[in-house]
Amino acid sequence: MKLKKKEFDIFNLSFLDIISCGFGAVVLLVLISNTAENASQSNVFEVEELLAQVITLENSIDGLAQKIDQQKKKNDDQLAESGSLGSAAGVLTKSLSIKEREENALEGDLEGLSLVQSTLNRVSIAPSSSNKTRDEEVGGIPVDSDYVIFIVDTSGSMQSIWNRVSREILNVLSIHPEVIGFQILNDQGKSLISGYSGRWIPDTPQRRKSVMRVFGGWTDASNSSPVEGIEMALKRYAKPGQAMAIYVFGDDYTGSSYDPVIARITKMNSLQKSGQRLAKIHGVGFLSKYTTGRFAILMRELTKQNGGTFLALPL
Repeated sequence: MKLKKKEFDIFNLSFLDIISCGFGAVVLLVLISNTAENASQSNVFEVEELLAQVITLENSIDGLAQKIDQQKKKNDDQLAESGSLGSAAGVLTKSLSIKEREENALEGDLEGLSLVQSTLNRVSIAPSSSNKTRDEEVGGIPVDSDYVIFIVDTSGSMQSIWNRVSREILNVLSIHPEVIGFQILNDQGKSLISGYSGRWIPDTPQRRKSVMRVFGGWTDASNSSPVEGIEMALKRYAKPGQAMAIYVFGDDYTGSSYDPVIARITKMNSLQKSGQRLAKIHGVGFLSKYTTGRFAILMRELTKQNGGTFLALPL
């Protein structure tokens, strides 16, 4: 029996399975390959984007840091300016306080000057006439003293009119008919001629000339307050039963008070038991552009309480 040869078909089921599996594998490989490439590109894009964000943030941080530094500097400048303003405010407050005190002092000075100018009519100390009889009063000034002391302000403002001051000293000596001795002290109580300190200078024409020659070049220090000089005159030269007159020459008073000074000097100028006055105290004020009126206020009341007279001499 002859066997029938069987036909071979390559496109059978098994072959198709193999082909399908292979095609599927290829597709799978393609898919895997594409996914990896896409993922790689996606990662690259994400990294680039992240880097861009980081750079942007770093730039923002740098900008903020600069702004913070600038703001901190502004704050420091404002604090320094605030401190300067505080110091300036303190200085202004202090200056205002000083100006207020000066204004109050000036108001008192103006009041004193007004009173002086309203009561005085350009008075000048005139020398006595040739009358040899002893007058008790000349121009409202008692001239019955045997001893005369001059308390002279030697400050710069008085030095500018020193010749006028010298003439008025001689005028005062001339209106006193009989002067046994005289003395010249500065406003702090220092004697013009140290050799006569604590003693009287004999009043003779020749002695007057020599003393006034020395007086012309006198430039001792001064505090523009006659209080020390008056007290020195009362302590060292005043004696009971001795007719003495004190003439205070000045244009200003730098002391801080009036009433305590006037009370103290008035007490020194009287004997405790009898109350007798030791000396007459006169004041001669030189009115000039440097005059404040405080000297007039002090001397007007001081002379009133100590038997004297106050005169204002305009230039």
